[in-house]
Amino acid sequence: MKKVILTTMAILAFGFANAQKTRFGVKGGLNVSTLTGEYEDDTKSLIGFHVGGFAEIKVIERLAIQPELLFSAQGARFEGIGNDKYDAKLNYLNIPVLAKFYITKQFTVEAGPQIGFLLSAKIEGEDAKDFYKSADFGFNFGAGYNFTDNFSAGIRYTVGLSGVYDNDNEDLEDYIDSSKNSNLALFVGYKFN
Repeated sequence: MKKVILTTMAILAFGFANAQKTRFGVKGGLNVSTLTGEYEDDTKSLIGFHVGGFAEIKVIERLAIQPELLFSAQGARFEGIGNDKYDAKLNYLNIPVLAKFYITKQFTVEAGPQIGFLLSAKIEGEDAKDFYKSADFGFNFGAGYNFTDNFSAGIRYTVGLSGVYDNDNEDLEDYIDSSKNSNLALFVGYKFN
């Protein structure tokens, strides 16, 4: 984890030091999230949202580094036997750091790592934070379209890289089969001049 944080800080420092132009903005949108893994056959998608801010740091003409700070409502709907259905609602403070490539002035693609800090976890309104890990790691892939210099929209998929449940004695086999976050996000953004 220290390596990820130090690498992220180095990328940001390099980006700020060599930035041609930095623009700040706000974004928000819809989340369609679930948990994936061997033991999550009975999960369905849960609809949530995300909202936050970002900085677009141009490194060269077609490449930018885009760190973001987002509140993200995620989780999954569990459907067991009979009428045994419940929602696990997980709220994160996500910090993705993306490399954003301008294919054209309007169309962009992006990818990069993300760390998320669990703010709250509720199952049917009851606090369940003790059952979940306090940090979550993922990797993002996405695309966007700039309607104007200020207004854009896009889609992003986040693949969970770390298990979400707090299990102190995980071995490699448990890690591979563990439950991980999966999130599809649709968003709109506005960049300030």
